[in-house]
Amino acid sequence: MNLYRGCTHGCIYCDSRSDCYQMEHAFEDIEVKQNAPALLEAALRRKRKPCMIGTGAMCDPYMPCEEKLRLTRQCLEIIDRYGFGLAIQTKSDLILRDLDLLTRMNEKAKCIAELTLTTFDEGLCKILEPNVCTTRRRHEVLKTFQKNGVPTVVWLSPVLPFINDTEENLLGILDYCFDAGVAGILCFGIGTTLRNGDREYFYAALDRHFPEMKRRYIEKFGNAYECVSDNSAALMRLFHDACEEHGVMHDPGEIFAYLQAFPDADAGQMSLF
Repeated sequence: MNLYRGCTHGCIYCDSRSDCYQMEHAFEDIEVKQNAPALLEAALRRKRKPCMIGTGAMCDPYMPCEEKLRLTRQCLEIIDRYGFGLAIQTKSDLILRDLDLLTRMNEKAKCIAELTLTTFDEGLCKILEPNVCTTRRRHEVLKTFQKNGVPTVVWLSPVLPFINDTEENLLGILDYCFDAGVAGILCFGIGTTLRNGDREYFYAALDRHFPEMKRRYIEKFGNAYECVSDNSAALMRLFHDACEEHGVMHDPGEIFAYLQAFPDADAGQMSLF
């Protein structure tokens, strides 16, 4: 469920800018799917069994425009009314505006809040993700969900080669995650992806903030889609070991199964026969 197209967060690495998604307007000029609530309600009314609904994979449901438009809020109210579950992904602390709904949805069915964390250093985070709350604030959001009994999953992706692909960065993010009691952490490797459209925007940001960094990327990766850090193997071992030690899910297949599984209303009920 993507309620908006485009984004104003300004993250320098955003894959959603890629030409393959055929955005026909400026990426920061947000396309609003105003009939989304009506379409959603019609779809849920036809469903025989409730299931999990996901949102936030392509465009953040809590951009600043949502504060006024309340399109996400309307859709959450419909999902709650029909008794479906929700997995919602964001970088924004605006999600706490809907804490009442998300908590109620989790009590009635299932709700998982997903936050993206990439950069422990606050100054660097403001460069890489300039128009959204920083990682420290997102940790506070995770803690708020923990206090309210709403499970959380963190997306630790992407991690940029030569910029934040360090043990210090990884351990800082993991400390935040473990402190907030996250259920799982999704990390597909230490690196990023670059495609036409995304690559040009990323390189322009490198020229502004990291002199000579674009040259290093071109020399190392050329026009490759996958840009894998030289530190990936060592950092992924550290990642998996730390998650195992803290009892946090870290296998992507297991986490996606957890995000998609709707609780069985009959589970746990004893048979009379």
